[in-house]
Amino acid sequence: MSPVPEGSPLPTSTHAIRAEGLLKRYGDKTALDGFDLAVPQGMVYGLLGPNGAGKTTAVRIMATLLRLDGGRAEVAGHDVATEPRKVRRRIGFTGQAPAVDEILTGRQNLRMFGRLFHLSQALAYSRADELLRQFDLTDAADKGVKEYSGGMRRRLDLAASMILAPKVLFLDEPTTGLDPRGRNEVWSAVRSLVAGGTTVLLTTQYLDEADQLAERVAVIDHGKVIADDSPVALKQRIGGDQIEVVLQESVDLPVALPVVAKVAAAAPEVDDENRRITAPVEHRVAALTEVARTLQDEGIGVEDIGLRRPTLDEVFLRLTGHRTGEEVSA
Repeated sequence: MSPVPEGSPLPTSTHAIRAEGLLKRYGDKTALDGFDLAVPQGMVYGLLGPNGAGKTTAVRIMATLLRLDGGRAEVAGHDVATEPRKVRRRIGFTGQAPAVDEILTGRQNLRMFGRLFHLSQALAYSRADELLRQFDLTDAADKGVKEYSGGMRRRLDLAASMILAPKVLFLDEPTTGLDPRGRNEVWSAVRSLVAGGTTVLLTTQYLDEADQLAERVAVIDHGKVIADDSPVALKQRIGGDQIEVVLQESVDLPVALPVVAKVAAAAPEVDDENRRITAPVEHRVAALTEVARTLQDEGIGVEDIGLRRPTLDEVFLRLTGHRTGEEVSA
C-alpha cells in the first residue's frame, strides 16, 4: 500500500491502532517498507518477525519514540506524528529491559512512577495500592525489588506501565529470559489487563506465547506485514493433521521415508538431526495405523509416532523462511 497523503485522515473505526504505509530508513537500510496494521480494541495482538524484520521499529514509531519517514499511524484515536502528546497520555510501554529500581520496594517504585506521571501524592499512593492488588504483589509490596523473582519483576514492570490506565499497552518481548513459572505469571497479568479493556500489542520471539495470548497475529518480514490472521487460521494454511515419526536410528530414515510418503498429502519433511519425518495427512487414523504397521513389518525401530496439529513456529518458518531467532538481511 502506498503512503497515505499528508493531511488525509485515516478511516474512522473501532481499531485501537491503525498504521498505513509506514516507512522508516536508517541510511541505506530500510527498516519499514509499507508497513500496514489494524489492531481492534480490547485484545492481545501479536506482532511476530525474525530479528531485524522491523518489529521494534514499528512499535517505537507507534509509541512516538521514533519519527516515521512516510505513511500514517493512529493510536487510541490520535495521530502519532501530529499529536504525540495525546498518544503518550493514552499508552503504556514495557520494553525488554526492566524499568523498575531494584533498590526501592515494589510499593515505593509504583508511588515514584505515579509522582513522575504528575499524580498527586494521595492519588499516587492509592493507585500504587490498586496495582499491587491487581498484579498479585501485595505480599511482596514492601520488599526490595532485588529480592523479587524474574516473573515478579516483570509484573511490577507491567504495573508501572499501567499507572495511568492506558488504552493501549505495547509489550516488547515481555518474557525474554524468564523461566516457565515467570512466563505464566506474566501471561496471567496480561490476560487480566485485556479483561479490563486494555488493548495489548505484543512482540515476541516465543511463538507459543503468541499462541497462548494473541487473538490475532501479524507476521512481519523485511519491513512489511506478510500475513495477518488468527493463530488457528494461520496454522490451517499449512494443512491440518500431521503424522510425525521419530526413529531410533538415523540409518533407517531412507527406508521409512517412502512409507510415510505413501500416506502423505504432500512431500514429507525430514529432520536428519532428530531422526524425524513429518508429513500432512488427510485420513489421520488410517494413515497412522498403516505407517505404524508397515514400519513394524520392516523391522524399523520407532522411538515415537503420533498425530499432531501444525505449530505457529512451522507457520512462521513457512511464511518467512526464517526462524524467529534468526537475523534477516536488509
